[in-house]
Amino acid sequence: MDDIRALGEAIRSSRYLVAFTGAGISEESGIPTYRGRGGLWTKYDPDKYANIDYFRQDPSYYWDFFRDVRYPMLSRARPNDAHHALVEFERHGNLKTVITQNIDGLHQAAGSSRVIELHGTTREIICMDCGKNHSMETVFRVIEKGNPPVCSTCSGGLRPNVVFFGENLDRDVLEKAFAEAGASDFLLVVGSSLVVSPASHIPLRAKSHGAGMAIINKDPTPFDDAADFTIHDAAGKTLKRIADIILR
Repeated sequence: MDDIRALGEAIRSSRYLVAFTGAGISEESGIPTYRGRGGLWTKYDPDKYANIDYFRQDPSYYWDFFRDVRYPMLSRARPNDAHHALVEFERHGNLKTVITQNIDGLHQAAGSSRVIELHGTTREIICMDCGKNHSMETVFRVIEKGNPPVCSTCSGGLRPNVVFFGENLDRDVLEKAFAEAGASDFLLVVGSSLVVSPASHIPLRAKSHGAGMAIINKDPTPFDDAADFTIHDAAGKTLKRIADIILR
């Protein structure tokens, strides 16, 4: 508890707090992580379900996954204590930006007002021909009638508005994320294994500019030794305790 109290005090005294979140923050909302024990990629081959070349070759493979796994999972998911705690940090005036590797939209659902989505969002489906945006609810209903789904305007092919394996992150989004990390005086890493590059280098940008850093993750990360605080525990429980300290 001493580490949590000290971390709470460090966050409360920060003037430009930035959060960097990964799959672990959404695990308590019923969305499994991708890697590690019980992760999605232990059950589904990422070279088929998440690779842009395979998607172009046979999009129905992804859309089967979307219909049977992704959509039911996201439609049930709700923000948890970790998401809500970050909103409280923002309302308190400390948290300026959330940088997330997640594509589930739960930060926005919780009420975070400034979210940088490094890998896009699966809640938006875009037409690859005319660019029309479709909701995932609409596309789910279309898939029930036929797979792969097509655009209701031009009959073009659809894709989720996410970064597939084999695609580069949007340069402007990545530059914005690095700029926020560089501007921060404290970076809070939550639920990220910090193994996916180039996003994993964002915390190092904060450290190189003199920011403090805390890592809250169930498992060790490659950057634990660089952090001022390292807590290997559940995100929701930990951030709720910290929020209690900041808001008391």
